[in-house]
Amino acid sequence: MLNTKSKTMKIKFLSFILLACFAAFIGCTDNNDESAKMGKMSIRLTDAPFPHDLVAEANVTIFKIDARNIAMESDTETEGEMADETGSPFTVLMEQEIEVNLLDLTNGITETLVDTEVPNGTYDLVRVYVKGINVVLTDGTTYDLKVPSGEQTGIKVFIKPGITVAGNLSADLLLDFDVSKSFIAKGNIKDLAGITGFNFKPVIKACNLSTAGSLAGMVTTLQEEVAVGLEGAQVSVFAADTLNTTTFTDETGAYMVMGLLSGDYDVTVELDGYDAQSAEDIEIVAGNKTVQDFELNAAVTEEGN
Repeated sequence: MLNTKSKTMKIKFLSFILLACFAAFIGCTDNNDESAKMGKMSIRLTDAPFPHDLVAEANVTIFKIDARNIAMESDTETEGEMADETGSPFTVLMEQEIEVNLLDLTNGITETLVDTEVPNGTYDLVRVYVKGINVVLTDGTTYDLKVPSGEQTGIKVFIKPGITVAGNLSADLLLDFDVSKSFIAKGNIKDLAGITGFNFKPVIKACNLSTAGSLAGMVTTLQEEVAVGLEGAQVSVFAADTLNTTTFTDETGAYMVMGLLSGDYDVTVELDGYDAQSAEDIEIVAGNKTVQDFELNAAVTEEGN
């Protein structure tokens, strides 16, 4: 009798263990399936440099970013109108206020706006919602600017080609906020007294960092046989004889251009008082940094000029 009872208890115990293991297996499978449907996206912000020495700050507050997943686009969506909330192809990536001075984001300095998990798919559009736009001149004068649509409908930034998010992989997007094209000065911009305000016409370029590389280096000159960094030199990057972007060296003479698609580029460096220097067929490789230094010679002026 005791043996029969003992065998029954052992069978029940083994059955319980098997059921627990099965439940754990199902749970792990479900979790794996769910995680496989999600990937990671990060978005960083940088600035195409603004060469105007009369401006100290170009401030913007970003309070929301969402992105459009091509696979989730609704058949009921019409041009200029988004589908209802349940059928919207947009995923909210960020909803918090981030204040940035765009002039601080140059030469490889970036501000991380998004670092989150999103549904797998290809994203071809992000919307950046902004407010609190202002420009501060070097004398402290501040101009508050109107936001044409960025606060209500977001600034639309198309991603070409789209950026793909897949499970367990990270997709990194760079938003290049072109200050020189976005903040249009009014009046005489040659002196502080002549500036009467600014118009805000946002220009933002998106770049998939997984298919892009960067270019960096030093711009120097020889002074008593010692290399000295040159601040404020303009570095112009050309692709097939077309200007792609520009940047300016910092106080050490360093420069950096991010978000260049793979390929060959020609680069020219210019600074008042020095002869321009150029380098041709500089190769940019996706996911890598190419280093190209320049040494400028002081321009020789003819006697009497």
